[in-house]
Amino acid sequence: MKIQYEKAPKLTLAYKLKQINYGLILLVSACCCIGFAMLYSAAGGDLQPWAQRHLVRYFVGLLAILILALINIRFFFKAAYIFYGLSLALLVFVEFAGEVGMGAQRWIDLGLIRLQPSELMKISVVIVLARYFHIRSYQEIGNPIHLFIPIFLVLIPVALVLKQPDLGTAGMIALSGLVIFFIAGVRIWKFLLVFIGGVALVPFIWQFLLDYQKKRILTFLEPESDPLGAGYHLMQSKIALGSGGLYGKGFIKGSQSHLSFLPEIQTDFIFTMLAEEFGLLGGLVVLLLFLLISCYGLVLSFYMINKFARLLTIGMITTLFLYVFINIGMVMGLLPIVGVPLPFISYGGTALLSSMTAIGLIISCHVHRDVFISRFTDEQN
Repeated sequence: MKIQYEKAPKLTLAYKLKQINYGLILLVSACCCIGFAMLYSAAGGDLQPWAQRHLVRYFVGLLAILILALINIRFFFKAAYIFYGLSLALLVFVEFAGEVGMGAQRWIDLGLIRLQPSELMKISVVIVLARYFHIRSYQEIGNPIHLFIPIFLVLIPVALVLKQPDLGTAGMIALSGLVIFFIAGVRIWKFLLVFIGGVALVPFIWQFLLDYQKKRILTFLEPESDPLGAGYHLMQSKIALGSGGLYGKGFIKGSQSHLSFLPEIQTDFIFTMLAEEFGLLGGLVVLLLFLLISCYGLVLSFYMINKFARLLTIGMITTLFLYVFINIGMVMGLLPIVGVPLPFISYGGTALLSSMTAIGLIISCHVHRDVFISRFTDEQN
């Protein structure tokens, strides 16, 4: 299916560089600097093994942001299904030849970095759904027949990620997809039907959950029932959060973190360590930075004339927001514990680069906000 485009104004390199949102990059850089400091603290005041790698990946990600910002969004529109197909192929490859770690088969070892295809899929799903809904009218979106294809575009990677198993990332992909459906104009009553159907299927789905996934849910509901077993990490996380007080215990002085009471302080529980060392004020600073990034992205979406760029921008910002909401919610005991990192701060190569890619795509959409993309095919014109 060939898409016709109206001729857009010529955008010079100098113009594009001037239009880049350096304020948004500065906010992201501030989060990455906090991540560098916390990973330095997690290693007991050492650049190895996490802080130095995090810094290198930040500069690689910064370069990726600038490159993506200069690429015309028509390229991402045209290549949406190619990106999705490649990400899906990598997910399938993981099932047969992926590297196993922490009881899950999620990674592809590339030597310098371990690639996690599920992180790439979170980006690809948003791009492909933005493209699909861009060329549909509101009348077509209101027709359930036109929703079968995007539903399968979401469910296929969700099923593959669940099989790894990675319940947290699968949930992230599904939630990001639902947000795009909502923004595109899918009626509320259809979401209610899905919700009611999901609730009805809970007993059936429960049977297919692994034992550790069931334990996490039960522990979330009643952590005190097994304080030395499944509920231990959640209770220690709450203790660390509370012990930080208003100003914290000081940099590299968190007792809960450095005496190994908390697991994975460099990834899933890094916000707990930050709150213990810098207190409530430190935690609020981090939340304020993420709030500013989210608001920045939403405001930028208002200036975009084409639906694809608007859906892509809001989808990427929502994905980052969900990362923050779920990670901080789980360490505070408000949500079940799942393997979701804190964007820009937690250690993880693919996770950091995918978050930086999301920022690069948002900035690209803003730089090319006046580019028009027709939704009509040759047959329709």
